[in-house]
Amino acid sequence: MQAEVGAIVDGKVTGLTEFGAFVEIGEGKTGMVHISEVAPVFVNNIRDHLAINQEVKVKILNIGEDGKISLSIKKAMEPSQNTQKPKQQGSNNRRSSSQANVWQGTKTAPSSENQSFEDMMARFKQVSDEKITDLKRSSESKRSGGYSRRGGKQ
Repeated sequence: MQAEVGAIVDGKVTGLTEFGAFVEIGEGKTGMVHISEVAPVFVNNIRDHLAINQEVKVKILNIGEDGKISLSIKKAMEPSQNTQKPKQQGSNNRRSSSQANVWQGTKTAPSSENQSFEDMMARFKQVSDEKITDLKRSSESKRSGGYSRRGGKQ
């Protein structure tokens, strides 16, 4: 089997480093999968995703003049596997789905497929201005303690 750019081949993980994995793709040829090409999600520790002697499918991205072979596991995945979004971690999980939709503009805005870029930007600006105004009102009322800045009672 001749290794050529764009081909998807079976391989076997032969080594792991902090920056990637070495994969044997046959005929004594070994390529490297950079850590950014291991999975469609952020990979902090490659050992969480791969193990030595693990069988993997890889796509050949590049074959350098020096014979170095660049490989990708995530580009060799089927499109349905590659397009799944990872679950958000951290404070974003505390937001309700309605709050997330407001920021994405999907709660009250019409479908973006039917809008021009200028219409979407105008809608974004309007929503942002409303949020800033509400935030200012809220923080002003908390700060003032019931009295306006002019000194009189509200």
